[in-house]
Amino acid sequence: MSEICSDDLCDSKIYIAGHRGMVGSALVRRLQDEGCEQLILRTRDEVDLTNQVQVQDFMQTEQPDHVILAAARVGGINANNTYPAQFIYDNLMISANIIHAAHQAGVAKLLFLGSSCIYPRMAPQPMPEDCLLSGQLEATNEPYAIAKIAGIKLCESYNREYGTDYRSIMPTNLYGPNDNYDLKNSHVLPALIRKFHEAKIANASSVEVWGTGTVKREFLHVEDLAEASIFVLNISRDKYDAATEPMCSHINAGTGTDVTIRELAELIRDVVGFSGELKFNPEYPDGTPRKLLDVSKLSSLGWQASISLRDGITASYASYRESVG
Repeated sequence: MSEICSDDLCDSKIYIAGHRGMVGSALVRRLQDEGCEQLILRTRDEVDLTNQVQVQDFMQTEQPDHVILAAARVGGINANNTYPAQFIYDNLMISANIIHAAHQAGVAKLLFLGSSCIYPRMAPQPMPEDCLLSGQLEATNEPYAIAKIAGIKLCESYNREYGTDYRSIMPTNLYGPNDNYDLKNSHVLPALIRKFHEAKIANASSVEVWGTGTVKREFLHVEDLAEASIFVLNISRDKYDAATEPMCSHINAGTGTDVTIRELAELIRDVVGFSGELKFNPEYPDGTPRKLLDVSKLSSLGWQASISLRDGITASYASYRESVG
């Protein structure tokens, strides 16, 4: 594991919003490994991030030097389709409250974590940062995407008007420790791990996979994202500004490679050790045909993912088995 924290960052008070989620908890682990001891962590019961007054009071009291905004309401296609109002409202409020309160409290540096779903449904592949707002969004996650786009534009706007140093990183599909394995609301990778494991235990003859299996997705292990996030937060401002643009200030984070859902399912089946058949159900939506990020900007700055998909899935399956006993 390479050292990516500067002394300035590790000597600072860092508030991690969403520290108990998959991304937030990975960030906590990585920052602690780097020797950062002044981490500010609060549960939802302690600070409701959708409540402006609570967020402002908290930020004024704690006075963090840096903020990492990893808090969000997240879920897969089914969750986004079922709860569109909750997804857009909660994510808009979280972003607006934290970014505004950070500015009011004089926070020196902020990192906002978004999502690759901000890009148009039919964006060029791989998707460069400057294709943002160039076309229609994917209908199944449009509310969530709009909230994440708003977060990017909040950071840009505060930088333009107030001279703040608020940055945005856009990860591709994530997986890893503390993932959500709920079959109705999770993303495809953890859902398939659970499906294949349960089918193996039950000696089932087949596993149903939602959709046609033909769409392509990119997957980044959350430990890689934690490293990338700290790397981006730690870049000097002149280097960050030189790599981005005033109206396109976000940076993609991914592996630069993708697989079809069929290939993903076959890989997970192999890792789990399930010998049955795959049955694809086209009655479920596929979502965007392809979502591969152009990661050349982050690569040019000096960071690349290091965890292979097979290794990441193997570790995730071991963690899942441990959690279910």
